[in-house]
Amino acid sequence: MRRRLVFWGVAVAGLAVLIAGCTRPGGSVAPRAEIAAPEVRVARPVVRTVTDYEDFTGHTEAMMSVEIRARVSGYLIEGLKDSVPNKEGTEVKKGELLFEIDPRTYQAEKDRAEAALTQARAHLERLSKDLKRAQELLPTRSIAQGDYDQIAGDHKEAEAAVQTAQAALDLAKLNLAWTRVYAPCDGRVSRQLIDPGNMVQADQTPLTTIVTLDPIYAYFDLDERTLLQLRRMVRSGKLQSARQAKVPIYLGLADEEGYPHEGLIDFADNRLDQMTGTLRLRGVFPNPKRILSPGMFARIRLPVGGPHQALLAPEEALGSDQGQRFLYVVNDKNQVKYRRVEIGSLQGKLRVITSGLTEDDRVIVDGLQRVRPGITVQPQMAETTKQTAAPSPTKAG
Repeated sequence: MRRRLVFWGVAVAGLAVLIAGCTRPGGSVAPRAEIAAPEVRVARPVVRTVTDYEDFTGHTEAMMSVEIRARVSGYLIEGLKDSVPNKEGTEVKKGELLFEIDPRTYQAEKDRAEAALTQARAHLERLSKDLKRAQELLPTRSIAQGDYDQIAGDHKEAEAAVQTAQAALDLAKLNLAWTRVYAPCDGRVSRQLIDPGNMVQADQTPLTTIVTLDPIYAYFDLDERTLLQLRRMVRSGKLQSARQAKVPIYLGLADEEGYPHEGLIDFADNRLDQMTGTLRLRGVFPNPKRILSPGMFARIRLPVGGPHQALLAPEEALGSDQGQRFLYVVNDKNQVKYRRVEIGSLQGKLRVITSGLTEDDRVIVDGLQRVRPGITVQPQMAETTKQTAAPSPTKAG
């Protein structure tokens, strides 16, 4: 038992000597290294003249869309495919021949009407001579009054018969002319819907369609909030209505950057759609290169108000907190401050800041994930953001 106690005493003494040897002189612990302030990139807001706008989605429609039907019945003998070259899907001019119906029946009807008119005129000419002789004999009482009245009545009936025959001839000429179907307007013709040899019913059988391409319409729906805003601006004199001046509008297609097509507002509906709470508007756009076609999806940009000076900050610098937009700015002590802001339209890659920001503020544009309000940072000035602005305040993407 005594030996075991001596062994444990020696072991404890050795452990104490070992611990004492590992302790640094002076008995102090090494100081903890300080954490360096994070480095962020900051930029000044951009001051630029901008025009506010609202964006909508819409679609294009032809200014004129005509469904071609024949005015007379008959068998089709010539169509778009029979032309050289084939007219299907091509642009045609007003008055260009598209279809032809067998004219022989209508030609015979015209000939019959001409003969009937000739007969009626000959009858009238004979009765005119009888009436003239009766008028000469009536004063001398060489002809009875009843006979004279009979001749005069027959003459009037002959005159009416001539008019009836003339009307029948005019109708026969129209029917004959309608056997040849011409383009009612300039435009692009669709495919041929019926082949030669088939029976065409007057005013019923569709033959093809024609749509005009230049200019072209674009329709879009204006929401009630924006409509009320625009009307208040018109009343205050900040904006002119489409009836007072030409209001520009811009259009972009699915594969286009920005809004390269410029047109004018030419129509606004007279009431809102109760189902959607929107007002239908229409813009008209020149289309000389035929880029636009009826039925296309279109992005519409409507300028709201006139040009004005504004502060702009990079869109990627903006954060969102429960629907409230904010920026991180750096003060003169290099401390991060949380700044709530009100935003306006997007101008290229810059966002208009309507309130909450000054021209001298330094906005954090890079390193946002490393900062929080109140900490100290090492700000580095970023290159000017002016090159990220769109070249045009209204046609920007």
